[in-house]
Amino acid sequence: MSISVGLLSGYWFWLSLLIYLPVLGFAMYRVPWGVLKSNRRLQHFFLGAMVFLMVMWSMRAGISPGLGIHFLGVTALTLIFGWDLAIVAGTFALLGMILVGREGWDSLPINAVCSVLLPVMVTMLVLKVVEAKLTKNFFVYLFLCGFFGAGIAAASSGLAMGLLLWLDDVYSWSKINHEYVRYLPLIMFPEGLVNGIIITGMLVFHPDWVRTFDAKIYIDDQ
Repeated sequence: MSISVGLLSGYWFWLSLLIYLPVLGFAMYRVPWGVLKSNRRLQHFFLGAMVFLMVMWSMRAGISPGLGIHFLGVTALTLIFGWDLAIVAGTFALLGMILVGREGWDSLPINAVCSVLLPVMVTMLVLKVVEAKLTKNFFVYLFLCGFFGAGIAAASSGLAMGLLLWLDDVYSWSKINHEYVRYLPLIMFPEGLVNGIIITGMLVFHPDWVRTFDAKIYIDDQ
């Protein structure tokens, strides 16, 4: 789900900007730039992830502006690269969408908060709860963080966009509910499936590339 240019009032633009800029600044401060600069394979992987996000976000369906449906892929990005690199990658992917004419500058901070920051935070929250409350198990990490976490992240992003459109009186809640909210369960499953498949492939072939996954804890010590 993404907000089109001029759909919301300027108030939401500035509020989203005030929220997102400090978080983006802190994320860029936390990014291990030295590792990224010295590891060419990681650079290619990171750039490829940004291009993959752009492709996913370009394929959308919907009836009314702002009520379009598309895959997020942010959960897989967060689990693989960590929250800081995920925010940076998501931001650059949104900038790429603007450069190719799929989005507008006026919608950048709002889409960044709802489509990048919020799902990243939800993914990290699910991860922290799983790590704190449940057994350190490979399949627990895979299904709860990869599959379930992605579905919850997608639902939170969609609900946030829907609430913004309703609060700004762009659409009535009945219209938002009819065209989007009622389909959230159907959106959550494929979102979880796509992210889960990506994480499964990474954990099987390159578990050392998944930043939030400790193979010693989840596999060796079991």
